[in-house]
Amino acid sequence: MAMSAIAARKGGRGRRGSPRYRPMADINMTPFIDVMLVLLIIFMVAAPLLATGVPIDLPQTKSAALNVEQKPLSVAIDEKGAVFVMDQPVEMNQLADKLKELAKSGFDERIYVRGANQVNYGKIAEVMSIITTAGYKKVALVTDPSKN
Repeated sequence: MAMSAIAARKGGRGRRGSPRYRPMADINMTPFIDVMLVLLIIFMVAAPLLATGVPIDLPQTKSAALNVEQKPLSVAIDEKGAVFVMDQPVEMNQLADKLKELAKSGFDERIYVRGANQVNYGKIAEVMSIITTAGYKKVALVTDPSKN
């Protein structure tokens, strides 16, 4: 009889009433890795969409790429002649006001003008004239470096 009482007690709990199986102290990494892989795929798909802005076919030149520390103000003119400031459409008569609103360092802000290859040069000159008349002196044209 004493034997059956000891066997019954050892099956469920060990000494002092503690359970045989202790809780795991390790973190389950599988859900974490699944979430990270999904985020990686999302960023891989979304990154090219964020970098382009207004799609413009820039003229090609033999100039070197610029080294820019911060994102400058950009004015883009597409093939239809529509003007965009920082990828937002703007009317020609509101261009100076929009630039004054966005310029953090005042009239010393560098402004890049991107014009499509098929746009009339007069349209680009008109946009640059509005920018320089508003007081901005650091205005530059952006071209696509040649593939040669």
